[in-house]
Amino acid sequence: MTTQISPAGPVAAGPRPTPRLPRRAPNRPAWEEPPTTAGQIGKGAVLTLLVLAVLFPLWTVVVTSLSSRQTINDTGGMVVVPREFDPSAYISIFSGGTITQAVWISTLVTVVGTTVSLVLTVLAAYGLSRPGSVAHRGLLFLFLGTFLIFPGLVPSYLVVTGLGLKDSLWALILPSAISVFNLVVIRAFFMNVPGELLDSARIDGAGEFRILWRIVLPLSRAVIAVVGLFYAVGYWNAYFNSVLYIDDNNKFPIQRVLQSYILAGQSPNVSGAAVSLPGVTAYPPTLAVKMAVVVVTVLPAVIAYPFVQRHFTKGVITGAVKG
Repeated sequence: MTTQISPAGPVAAGPRPTPRLPRRAPNRPAWEEPPTTAGQIGKGAVLTLLVLAVLFPLWTVVVTSLSSRQTINDTGGMVVVPREFDPSAYISIFSGGTITQAVWISTLVTVVGTTVSLVLTVLAAYGLSRPGSVAHRGLLFLFLGTFLIFPGLVPSYLVVTGLGLKDSLWALILPSAISVFNLVVIRAFFMNVPGELLDSARIDGAGEFRILWRIVLPLSRAVIAVVGLFYAVGYWNAYFNSVLYIDDNNKFPIQRVLQSYILAGQSPNVSGAAVSLPGVTAYPPTLAVKMAVVVVTVLPAVIAYPFVQRHFTKGVITGAVKG
C-alpha cells in the first residue's frame, strides 16, 4: 500500500486497478461467418452452372420446336442457335387430331381429378385431426399402412376392371384419388389450428362442416394451394394408368401420346392438313412436332407454379415440421 501526500495530509491509497483486456469474440460456427469474396464468387459460379444445366435442355427443346426443316437438317438433330422461325409444328398439333384431343383429355382429368382429390383429402385429414372422431386411431393406422403395404399391380388391375372402370376416364382418377403423404401434411396443418377457436365456434352452434368451411380452410390456404399443385402436376404427368386401363385412342392423355411418339418411335398423327401461312413450312418436320408436344406437356406446370410459389415453403414446412 502506498501513501500519497495531499494538502490535507497523507492519504492511504489502495492497490492500483488491473487494466481490462479487450473481450474476445466467442467462437462462431463456420456457416455464421460472413462469406469471403472467394466464397461469394464460388457460390455464384455454382448457381450459374446449375441454372444453365436446367435451362439449356429446355432452350434446345423450344428452339427445335420452332425451327424449320432446313435448320434441323443442317444441325443433324436438336437446334441450339435459332435461325429460321417456323411455328408450323404448333399450328399442326392444335389444328385438330390426336394431340388436340389428348390435351383436352389431360385438362379434363387434371381439373376433375384435382377437385376430387382435394375434397377427399381435406375431409379425411380433418376427421383424422380431431382426436375424438370415430375410429380415429384405427383409420389413421389404416392410411399409414399403405406406406409399407401396397397391393401390387395385378390386384389393382383386377379391382379397376371389376368395378367396370376399364376404358373410362375415372380409371385415371379414382385409383390415385388420395395421396397419403398429402393427407398427412394437411392433417398436421389442421392439428395446429387452435382448439379454443374451434370450441368457441361449437359453443356458437356451428357444426363440423361449417367449422371446416368457415374457419379451418381459410387458415389453411397455403397448404391447400401446395397440395393442389402436387395433385394437379401428378394428374397431368401421369401416363402409366392410361397404359393399363385405356385402350381407346380417343381417350389417351397427352403423356400417353408423348410416350408413344417419342419413346415408342411412332410418327405424330396430327390433323394431316398442310399449313398454308406465309413463311411457314407446309408439312412440319417430325422432330419439331415431337419437341412441340414436349413443350405443351411442360408448359402448364411452368405456368401454374408461380401462382403458388409464395405458399410453397410455408405450406410444406409448416404442415410437415410442426405436426
